[in-house]
Amino acid sequence: MKKQNLLILAAVVLLTVLPLWLVPYLGIGGADGERFGGADDKAQQAIAAVAPGYQRWFEPLLEPASGEIASLLFALQAALGAGVIGYWLGCAVTRDKLRKQGETREQAPHAD
Repeated sequence: MKKQNLLILAAVVLLTVLPLWLVPYLGIGGADGERFGGADDKAQQAIAAVAPGYQRWFEPLLEPASGEIASLLFALQAALGAGVIGYWLGCAVTRDKLRKQGETREQAPHAD
């Protein structure tokens, strides 16, 4: 059993590290900044190509100081959302389980 766990761990590490290591050699993307760029950058480029004089309708209320802070805020937002969904899912599963247990107890014959 321990050998199987080590093989699974090695496979997970390999599947995680190998693609990141091979990206530069496969010629995926352009420069380092473009290789892992997000959809926002591509959308800005497409809008600039289609409508060069486009003006934004709204300005952000709070502009992050750097890209790293923006990434951190996005990750925190994703983690918070995942936590809320996980909590809701756990409550729903527990509620269904308790309801089924209650129905089973009601249907069981009472010993008097």
